[in-house]
Amino acid sequence: MSNSGILHPAARAIAALALAAPLLVAAQPAAVAHEFKAGNLEVKHPWSRATPPGAKVAGGYFVIVNSGDTADRLISATAEIAGRTEIHEMNVKDGVMTMREMPKGIEVPAKGEVAFKPGSYHVMFLDLKKAPKQGEPFSGTLTFEKAGAVPVSFTVEAIGASPSGKDGHSH
Repeated sequence: MSNSGILHPAARAIAALALAAPLLVAAQPAAVAHEFKAGNLEVKHPWSRATPPGAKVAGGYFVIVNSGDTADRLISATAEIAGRTEIHEMNVKDGVMTMREMPKGIEVPAKGEVAFKPGSYHVMFLDLKKAPKQGEPFSGTLTFEKAGAVPVSFTVEAIGASPSGKDGHSH
Protein backbone atom coordinates (compact mmCIF):
# COMPACT_ATOMS: atom_id res chain seq x y z
CA MET A 1 0.00 0.00 0.00
CA SER A 2 1.35 3.43 -0.95
CA ASN A 3 1.59 6.46 1.34
CA SER A 4 1.53 8.93 -1.55
CA GLY A 5 -0.31 12.07 -0.62
CA ILE A 6 0.28 11.62 3.13
CA LEU A 7 3.18 13.58 4.64
CA HIS A 8 5.15 12.30 7.58
CA PRO A 9 4.78 14.72 10.57
CA ALA A 10 8.45 15.79 10.28
CA ALA A 11 8.01 16.48 6.56
CA ARG A 12 4.89 18.58 7.35
CA ALA A 13 6.90 20.63 9.87
CA ILE A 14 9.68 21.23 7.35
CA ALA A 15 7.15 22.25 4.69
CA ALA A 16 5.47 24.66 7.12
CA LEU A 17 8.83 26.23 8.00
CA ALA A 18 9.74 26.56 4.33
CA LEU A 19 6.48 28.40 3.67
CA ALA A 20 6.82 30.61 6.77
CA ALA A 21 10.49 31.58 6.28
CA PRO A 22 9.83 34.34 3.70
CA LEU A 23 7.20 35.84 6.01
CA LEU A 24 9.62 35.83 8.95
CA VAL A 25 12.28 37.57 6.87
CA ALA A 26 9.76 40.18 5.67
CA ALA A 27 8.73 40.87 9.26
CA GLN A 28 12.27 41.63 10.47
CA PRO A 29 12.81 45.08 12.03
CA ALA A 30 13.95 48.07 10.00
CA ALA A 31 17.57 47.46 11.07
CA VAL A 32 17.74 45.17 8.05
CA ALA A 33 18.90 47.24 5.07
CA HIS A 34 16.29 49.66 3.84
CA GLU A 35 16.34 51.75 0.68
CA PHE A 36 14.31 54.59 -0.77
CA LYS A 37 14.15 55.37 -4.49
CA ALA A 38 13.39 58.37 -6.70
CA GLY A 39 14.07 58.00 -10.39
CA ASN A 40 17.69 56.96 -10.85
CA LEU A 41 18.58 57.70 -7.23
CA GLU A 42 18.57 55.22 -4.39
CA VAL A 43 19.08 56.26 -0.76
CA LYS A 44 20.47 53.29 1.17
CA HIS A 45 20.04 52.74 4.91
CA PRO A 46 19.44 56.20 6.39
CA TRP A 47 20.48 56.09 10.05
CA SER A 48 21.35 58.27 13.00
CA ARG A 49 22.89 57.73 16.43
CA ALA A 50 21.03 57.98 19.70
CA THR A 51 22.04 61.13 21.57
CA PRO A 52 22.89 61.65 25.23
CA PRO A 53 20.43 63.58 27.39
CA GLY A 54 20.45 67.33 26.69
CA ALA A 55 22.03 67.07 23.23
CA LYS A 56 20.89 69.79 20.83
CA VAL A 57 22.22 68.23 17.61
CA ALA A 58 22.43 64.84 15.90
CA GLY A 59 23.76 63.52 12.59
CA GLY A 60 22.15 61.68 9.70
CA TYR A 61 23.98 59.17 7.51
CA PHE A 62 23.18 57.18 4.34
CA VAL A 63 24.55 56.31 0.90
CA ILE A 64 23.12 57.87 -2.27
CA VAL A 65 23.56 55.78 -5.42
CA ASN A 66 22.93 57.37 -8.82
CA SER A 67 22.41 54.76 -11.56
CA GLY A 68 21.51 57.43 -14.13
CA ASP A 69 23.51 59.14 -16.85
CA THR A 70 23.16 62.61 -15.29
CA ALA A 71 24.47 63.97 -12.03
CA ASP A 72 22.01 65.18 -9.40
CA ARG A 73 22.49 67.18 -6.22
CA LEU A 74 21.21 66.76 -2.68
CA ILE A 75 20.12 70.32 -1.90
CA SER A 76 18.26 70.04 1.41
CA ALA A 77 16.95 67.73 4.10
CA THR A 78 14.33 67.75 6.83
CA ALA A 79 13.69 65.56 9.87
CA GLU A 80 10.69 65.43 12.17
CA ILE A 81 13.01 65.52 15.21
CA ALA A 82 14.82 68.74 14.18
CA GLY A 83 13.89 72.40 14.06
CA ARG A 84 16.28 72.76 11.12
CA THR A 85 18.85 70.77 9.18
CA GLU A 86 22.05 71.49 7.32
CA ILE A 87 24.19 69.46 4.93
CA HIS A 88 27.76 69.32 6.29
CA GLU A 89 31.21 68.10 5.38
CA MET A 90 33.76 67.10 8.02
CA ASN A 91 37.51 66.95 7.34
CA VAL A 92 40.69 66.42 9.33
CA LYS A 93 43.71 68.35 8.09
CA ASP A 94 47.02 68.46 9.96
CA GLY A 95 45.30 66.90 12.98
CA VAL A 96 42.58 69.57 13.08
CA MET A 97 38.97 68.57 12.53
CA THR A 98 36.82 71.06 10.68
CA MET A 99 33.13 70.94 9.87
CA ARG A 100 31.44 73.23 7.40
CA GLU A 101 27.99 73.65 5.98
CA MET A 102 27.57 72.90 2.28
CA PRO A 103 24.95 75.54 1.35
CA LYS A 104 24.88 74.42 -2.30
CA GLY A 105 24.44 70.78 -1.30
CA ILE A 106 26.41 67.76 -2.48
CA GLU A 107 26.65 66.52 -6.05
CA VAL A 108 25.88 62.86 -6.69
CA PRO A 109 27.79 61.95 -9.87
CA ALA A 110 26.22 60.05 -12.76
CA LYS A 111 26.81 56.30 -12.36
CA GLY A 112 28.32 57.04 -8.94
CA GLU A 113 27.57 57.26 -5.25
CA VAL A 114 28.19 59.49 -2.25
CA ALA A 115 28.48 58.14 1.29
CA PHE A 116 27.23 60.27 4.17
CA LYS A 117 29.03 58.81 7.20
CA PRO A 118 30.65 59.86 10.46
CA GLY A 119 33.78 61.93 9.78
CA SER A 120 32.65 62.86 6.27
CA TYR A 121 29.49 64.21 4.66
CA HIS A 122 26.43 64.11 6.92
CA VAL A 123 23.13 65.82 7.56
CA MET A 124 23.17 67.84 10.77
CA PHE A 125 19.91 67.81 12.72
CA LEU A 126 19.83 71.07 14.72
CA ASP A 127 17.50 72.47 17.39
CA LEU A 128 16.33 68.96 18.29
CA LYS A 129 12.64 68.80 19.18
CA LYS A 130 13.05 65.18 20.26
CA ALA A 131 16.22 63.24 21.03
CA PRO A 132 16.82 60.28 18.71
CA LYS A 133 16.49 57.07 20.77
CA GLN A 134 17.95 53.72 19.79
CA GLY A 135 15.32 51.55 18.10
CA GLU A 136 12.89 54.45 17.47
CA PRO A 137 13.01 55.46 13.78
CA PHE A 138 12.09 58.96 12.65
CA SER A 139 11.01 60.31 9.29
CA GLY A 140 12.61 62.91 7.11
CA THR A 141 12.88 64.08 3.52
CA LEU A 142 15.92 64.42 1.28
CA THR A 143 15.39 66.88 -1.58
CA PHE A 144 17.35 66.62 -4.80
CA GLU A 145 17.74 69.20 -7.56
CA LYS A 146 16.37 66.85 -10.26
CA ALA A 147 14.79 63.85 -8.52
CA GLY A 148 12.80 66.05 -6.10
CA ALA A 149 11.72 65.14 -2.56
CA VAL A 150 12.41 61.62 -1.28
CA PRO A 151 10.70 60.65 1.99
CA VAL A 152 12.98 58.46 4.14
CA SER A 153 12.95 56.79 7.54
CA PHE A 154 16.10 57.01 9.68
CA THR A 155 16.82 54.05 11.93
CA VAL A 156 18.38 55.06 15.24
CA GLU A 157 21.38 53.08 16.36
CA ALA A 158 23.42 53.08 19.58
CA ILE A 159 25.27 56.24 20.67
CA GLY A 160 28.62 54.75 19.58
CA ALA A 161 27.39 53.14 16.33
CA SER A 162 29.79 53.20 13.40
CA PRO A 163 29.39 52.46 9.68
CA SER A 164 31.83 49.55 9.91
CA GLY A 165 29.30 47.14 11.38
CA LYS A 166 30.57 47.48 14.96
CA ASP A 167 28.35 48.56 17.83
CA GLY A 168 25.19 47.12 16.31
CA HIS A 169 25.22 49.07 13.05
CA SER A 170 23.99 46.86 10.25
CA HIS A 171 25.98 48.35 7.38
